[in-house]
Amino acid sequence: MLGSLDWAVGGTALIAVSIQWGVMLRVIRSHVTALALVALLGVLHATGSAAQSSGDADYRAPRTADGQPDISGIWTNDTLTPFERPAHLGDQAFLTEEEAAAVEQGGAAKRDRDNAPGGRRTVAGAPWERGYNDFWFDRRDTVVPTRRTSMVVDPANGRVPTRGEAEERAAWVVVHRADSYDTMSPYSRCITRGMPGSMIPNSYNTGNHIFQVPGYVVILYEMVRELRIIPLDDRPHIDPKITQWMGDTRGHWDGETLVVETSHFTDKGWITPNQNAGRMHGVPVSHALTLVERFTRVAENVLDWQVRVEDANVYTQPWALELPLKRDMSYDLYEYACHEGNRAVTGILGSARYLEQYPAQP
Repeated sequence: MLGSLDWAVGGTALIAVSIQWGVMLRVIRSHVTALALVALLGVLHATGSAAQSSGDADYRAPRTADGQPDISGIWTNDTLTPFERPAHLGDQAFLTEEEAAAVEQGGAAKRDRDNAPGGRRTVAGAPWERGYNDFWFDRRDTVVPTRRTSMVVDPANGRVPTRGEAEERAAWVVVHRADSYDTMSPYSRCITRGMPGSMIPNSYNTGNHIFQVPGYVVILYEMVRELRIIPLDDRPHIDPKITQWMGDTRGHWDGETLVVETSHFTDKGWITPNQNAGRMHGVPVSHALTLVERFTRVAENVLDWQVRVEDANVYTQPWALELPLKRDMSYDLYEYACHEGNRAVTGILGSARYLEQYPAQP
């Protein structure tokens, strides 16, 4: 089944940048499960936040057999909250209850319009607008329970402090990403979403399955089907000459929080290849990138994920992102049977060469 769509501009025509095959048909969730999730999120909205803001500072996660906080399970990251704060919100860090309700109602109304007969995601829409209809998407019904106006929490303006040259590179690669497979997103090529991109939500495949065994925490990302193994012992990092798409990871427990430190990144990646990351789509990674993540179970069904990003080659200062994940053991993760060099890559590049030879007429 269809997996992912990117779009690129070729002259005045829009061409598909990536159609990745292999996402199995999502089993439609029962009405009971959907209503239960809505009820949970309604409680969180009523309190204005997850456990840490509702005064439940005494919450203590269940324990694993070896005595560690239990963060295992399936945690979804779907949300209407944008990656960066919209410019028109200025210094507003949180939505009011009324504003959050309006955003959620607006999201629902947009889905209804797009998927109604004659809407842009139906056969009546323009070819470059159709993409997938609502059936294929994981539903993004709510903003984050804290009602933050962006996933980015530091700097205070909710915007990533990118260097000008990094922004220029991102703008260039988005325009030229159909020039060659080298300029295409590693996500479009079915290689990886990298880090922290693998934790950042997209429009579908929003499940993250966390396993715990003595000495390790393992995260299986539904999107791209990547398996991230986090050792919890004191072993040294790999040789600095070795770099990896997902970096080299080490973890340890700090009370109720799993702290994960990652370095040794390749410079071939993008900080987040997800289309819904806005202007961050295409921002590069350098060898200097380091991440510090914190996973804290703050309520029975809420896992708070925070990450601090440092890369002096790309950003003027460190920045941080926060995203509460929702526990949903009824969510089904299916194989993402995508592969590098799939038919879409040759089709994309072939279409771009055709448009160069035969430009679309105005």
